[in-house]
Amino acid sequence: MARRIVKNDIVKLITGPDKGTTGKVLAVLPKKNAVLIEGLGVKSRKMKPSRLHPTGGNKDMHIPTPLHKVALVVDEKTGTTSRVGYKKSADGAKSRVARQAKNKEIK
Repeated sequence: MARRIVKNDIVKLITGPDKGTTGKVLAVLPKKNAVLIEGLGVKSRKMKPSRLHPTGGNKDMHIPTPLHKVALVVDEKTGTTSRVGYKKSADGAKSRVARQAKNKEIK
Protein backbone atom coordinates (compact mmCIF):
# COMPACT_ATOMS: atom_id res chain seq x y z
CA MET A 1 0.00 0.00 0.00
CA ALA A 2 1.46 3.34 -1.04
CA ARG A 3 1.78 6.15 1.49
CA ARG A 4 1.89 9.89 0.91
CA ILE A 5 4.41 10.43 3.73
CA VAL A 6 7.03 7.74 4.35
CA LYS A 7 9.95 7.24 6.72
CA ASN A 8 12.98 9.56 6.18
CA ASP A 9 10.87 12.21 4.37
CA ILE A 10 11.39 15.84 5.37
CA VAL A 11 8.10 17.41 6.49
CA LYS A 12 7.01 20.86 7.64
CA LEU A 13 4.40 21.59 10.32
CA ILE A 14 1.60 23.72 8.90
CA THR A 15 -0.40 24.33 12.10
CA GLY A 16 0.10 24.62 15.84
CA PRO A 17 2.62 26.39 18.05
CA ASP A 18 5.61 24.91 16.16
CA LYS A 19 4.23 26.05 12.77
CA GLY A 20 6.92 26.35 10.08
CA THR A 21 9.46 24.01 11.66
CA THR A 22 10.79 21.11 9.63
CA GLY A 23 11.99 17.67 10.65
CA LYS A 24 12.68 14.16 9.43
CA VAL A 25 10.00 11.48 9.79
CA LEU A 26 11.15 8.76 12.20
CA ALA A 27 8.10 6.52 11.84
CA VAL A 28 4.64 6.45 10.28
CA LEU A 29 1.78 5.17 12.46
CA PRO A 30 -0.97 4.13 10.00
CA LYS A 31 -3.52 3.07 12.62
CA LYS A 32 -3.28 6.44 14.37
CA ASN A 33 -2.94 8.32 11.06
CA ALA A 34 0.10 10.12 12.51
CA VAL A 35 3.88 10.44 12.22
CA LEU A 36 6.78 10.76 14.65
CA ILE A 37 9.02 13.70 13.74
CA GLU A 38 12.63 14.03 14.86
CA GLY A 39 12.99 16.82 17.43
CA LEU A 40 9.28 17.73 17.47
CA GLY A 41 6.63 16.47 19.87
CA VAL A 42 9.10 15.35 22.54
CA LYS A 43 7.55 15.32 26.02
CA SER A 44 8.97 14.11 29.31
CA ARG A 45 7.14 11.51 31.38
CA LYS A 46 7.71 10.72 35.03
CA MET A 47 8.66 7.13 35.87
CA LYS A 48 7.77 5.39 39.11
CA PRO A 49 10.60 3.85 41.10
CA SER A 50 11.16 0.19 40.23
CA ARG A 51 13.85 -2.43 40.61
CA LEU A 52 15.36 -1.33 37.32
CA HIS A 53 15.25 2.38 38.25
CA PRO A 54 15.18 2.59 42.07
CA THR A 55 15.03 6.39 42.15
CA GLY A 56 12.48 6.78 39.35
CA GLY A 57 13.10 9.79 37.12
CA ASN A 58 12.01 11.35 33.84
CA LYS A 59 11.88 9.77 30.40
CA ASP A 60 11.64 11.62 27.06
CA MET A 61 8.95 10.30 24.68
CA HIS A 62 7.92 11.18 21.13
CA ILE A 63 4.28 12.26 20.80
CA PRO A 64 2.66 11.44 17.41
CA THR A 65 1.77 14.37 15.12
CA PRO A 66 -1.41 13.94 13.02
CA LEU A 67 -0.79 13.64 9.27
CA HIS A 68 -3.16 16.50 8.42
CA LYS A 69 -0.84 18.90 10.28
CA VAL A 70 2.24 18.19 8.14
CA ALA A 71 3.19 18.86 4.51
CA LEU A 72 5.94 17.24 2.47
CA VAL A 73 8.97 19.46 1.79
CA VAL A 74 9.90 19.20 -1.89
CA ASP A 75 12.88 21.56 -1.99
CA GLU A 76 14.95 21.63 1.21
CA LYS A 77 16.88 24.80 0.27
CA THR A 78 13.80 26.99 -0.17
CA GLY A 79 11.52 25.00 2.14
CA THR A 80 8.68 24.77 -0.38
CA THR A 81 5.97 22.21 0.33
CA SER A 82 3.68 20.29 -1.97
CA ARG A 83 0.74 17.95 -2.01
CA VAL A 84 1.53 14.37 -3.03
CA GLY A 85 -0.08 12.51 -5.90
CA TYR A 86 0.57 9.26 -7.72
CA LYS A 87 1.51 8.40 -11.30
CA LYS A 88 1.66 5.01 -12.99
CA SER A 89 4.50 4.32 -15.38
CA ALA A 90 4.21 2.31 -18.57
CA ASP A 91 5.26 -0.90 -16.81
CA GLY A 92 2.56 -0.41 -14.12
CA ALA A 93 4.81 0.77 -11.27
CA LYS A 94 3.30 3.42 -9.02
CA SER A 95 5.42 6.43 -8.01
CA ARG A 96 4.86 9.53 -5.86
CA VAL A 97 4.80 12.94 -7.56
CA ALA A 98 4.79 16.49 -6.16
CA ARG A 99 1.76 18.41 -7.45
CA GLN A 100 3.12 21.94 -6.84
CA ALA A 101 6.40 21.05 -8.60
CA LYS A 102 4.61 20.24 -11.89
CA ASN A 103 4.32 16.51 -11.11
CA LYS A 104 8.02 16.04 -10.45
CA GLU A 105 8.78 12.52 -9.20
CA ILE A 106 9.68 12.22 -5.51
CA LYS A 107 12.59 9.91 -4.71
